Amino acid sequence: MKVLVTGAAGFIGHHVAAALLERGHEVVGVDNHNDYYDTQLKEARVARVATHPGYCHERVDIADRDVIEQVFQRHRPRRVVHLAAQAGVRYGSVNPHAYASSNLVGFLHVLEGCRSHGVEHLVFASSSSVYGANRQLPFSEHQGTDHPLSLYAATKKANEQMAHAYAHLYGLPATGLRFFTVYGPWGRPDMSPMLFARAIMAGEPINVFNHGKHTRSFTYIDDIVEGVLRVLDTLPFPEPQRAGRLPDPASSPTAPYRLYNIGNGRSVELLRFIQLLESRLGKEATMRFLPMQPGDMPDTESDESRLANVVGYSPAVSIEEGVARFAQWYLDYEGYSEKSLHQPAEHSAHREAMLA
Repeated sequence: MKVLVTGAAGFIGHHVAAALLERGHEVVGVDNHNDYYDTQLKEARVARVATHPGYCHERVDIADRDVIEQVFQRHRPRRVVHLAAQAGVRYGSVNPHAYASSNLVGFLHVLEGCRSHGVEHLVFASSSSVYGANRQLPFSEHQGTDHPLSLYAATKKANEQMAHAYAHLYGLPATGLRFFTVYGPWGRPDMSPMLFARAIMAGEPINVFNHGKHTRSFTYIDDIVEGVLRVLDTLPFPEPQRAGRLPDPASSPTAPYRLYNIGNGRSVELLRFIQLLESRLGKEATMRFLPMQPGDMPDTESDESRLANVVGYSPAVSIEEGVARFAQWYLDYEGYSEKSLHQPAEHSAHREAMLA
């Protein structure tokens, strides 16, 4: 079938598009290649799938209503995986309008495209950040999410509510996935694994917020992709409400709508993650310990039992194996070797060749 993947030049979107192609689907990738982070990395991701006969790339902005309508008209996708968004917690204090444009207006345009063109299933990205001020661990979809700590989290909460409204009003099957700290090859350079790896290899100090006492459900990209594809294949249906009970936030009695956590289920302290990364990179980190940043959550821990029960989701990559794979990719991508470590000019040339 034909699947439209928004954010196809992004970290998760690229991996999802590649996996769909590998399974024999046609993929229409949508991305505006904005400069929130290194556009060369985005180009390199797209280049890995661009020559596949089943892939078509649309370099457009989901916030452009007319253009997105044209994309839906031209390609008529059967299903949609919506991963495009303005990401990042701290960036909200710098450019809040980017979140409104992409995460709210852009998502509305995707919803309208799905409604108008009979899309069978919309799978969209939410975030563990919606749990906000909640301190009840592990985080469950049955818990409340009414106290976001960042603008990003607030927009993701809004996405969940918008999708439910469209599922209720128009019968659009919609499933939201709350991602928990995804990492791995081709990751986002604004996230801690890439920031830490780059600084460690450059001999620069890394900023360790909350004095390293954060815990996160680090989830390897391959496990995330497997979960996304399983969900895409599983259409939601209204779930009858039990008499005398309030509706479950994770489902709906009136609409084909579901919400799932998708994570690793095991939290890891940030200092442990850094230790594993140091070991695999072969260099020690110089750490600058700092207070917790506004908008950050001190801990996350995912309960993905609902996803396991419905689609058989079972993350298979341990933190030790995942960090090892990520570190090796990073060293290869950046061109580090015994020779290049002592010859920066060759390192730079090697990196450019990998990007070509």
